[in-house]
Amino acid sequence: MKTLYLECNMGVSGDMLISSLLEVHPNPMEFLKKLNRLNVPNVEVKSEKSVKCGITGRYTHVYIDGNEEHSHDFSHHHEHTHSHTSMQDISKIISILDIPKTVKDNAIEVYQTIADAESIVHDKPLNNIHFHEVGTIDAIIDIISVCWLIEEINPQQIVCSPINVGRGQVRCSHGILPVPAPATAYILRDIPIYSNDIQGELCTPTGSALIKKFVSNFGSMPLMCIEKIGYGMGLKDFPVANCLRVMLGNTLENNFEKIIELSCNLDDMTPEQVAFATELLLNQGAKDVYTTSIQMKKSRLGILLTCMCNEMDREKFIKLIFKHTTTIGIREYTCNRYTLNRTIESISTQYGTVKVKKSNGFGVEKSKLEYDDISKVALKNDISLFDVM
Repeated sequence: MKTLYLECNMGVSGDMLISSLLEVHPNPMEFLKKLNRLNVPNVEVKSEKSVKCGITGRYTHVYIDGNEEHSHDFSHHHEHTHSHTSMQDISKIISILDIPKTVKDNAIEVYQTIADAESIVHDKPLNNIHFHEVGTIDAIIDIISVCWLIEEINPQQIVCSPINVGRGQVRCSHGILPVPAPATAYILRDIPIYSNDIQGELCTPTGSALIKKFVSNFGSMPLMCIEKIGYGMGLKDFPVANCLRVMLGNTLENNFEKIIELSCNLDDMTPEQVAFATELLLNQGAKDVYTTSIQMKKSRLGILLTCMCNEMDREKFIKLIFKHTTTIGIREYTCNRYTLNRTIESISTQYGTVKVKKSNGFGVEKSKLEYDDISKVALKNDISLFDVM
């Protein structure tokens, strides 16, 4: 499986992601030309070699009116960082750019993650949220660039190490805040993070929202054959190399992930209540949730509820099961999970574009039309699913 591994020992920010991904892109200079051909007024993006602690990598500059901005570093203040940019403004800017629709959609989703976090930490409705540092043009370029680079590199999975968030305090447009900043901390919920002796903000709202969007698993680097390595350098100098390292390669086919199976017996819940709990667990990120009919003590008919999740999510789903079911006991099993490599492709048909899920590995290849797409075609054209397929 084509895998991208992110090593965030010195945190993560938008420009560090751009720089590291450019290093593993098939044609970084051509990508930069495309980025600059977007003709964002008065904006130019450049990337050059950078050395930290003897390691050569890349640093990416975003120039506005010939001046470099640092939206990721809240200790730098410029007039525009105090401008108020709404989610509607951001969406409008992104929507008119000549970039793939999937890149636009992903970029807007990343901003929505930031807006949700700002709404929570400032206790304001979403439509009253205005961005400061992350609403500047250079931050928009950061997010668009990362979404576009990932689209073109096209990894089948992205795995990330635990993230070093730094320590201390940071100055931003709202004042002096603890590290990680409140919005960043909210976005990083359910993601493994840590802090060491490095003073400063290492993980930014932009970086954390991009990680939230694209990373499927967190932990140590999986068993993989590396083809390319990229180093994205941060702006500041520390006693250790201030860089984000990415590794692009293929995980071995016999590689597997460890998952947790949580199960409980239920005999005093209605079907509606069970359905609600099942859907909620799936929406919270469970690998799978299913029920099995069983016969319990006193010949009672019951339901076996099974929830599959990552090891690091064990406590989260135990709490959710206790909260949303009537059980007073949960069993846990550790399993090895083997999966085929999966990709989604779009095909053009006489009925429009339809997605196809393709799977391969272990000497097997499979493909299946996406049900949601073909069911819409069937209903719209008043034909059966069999005829659509």
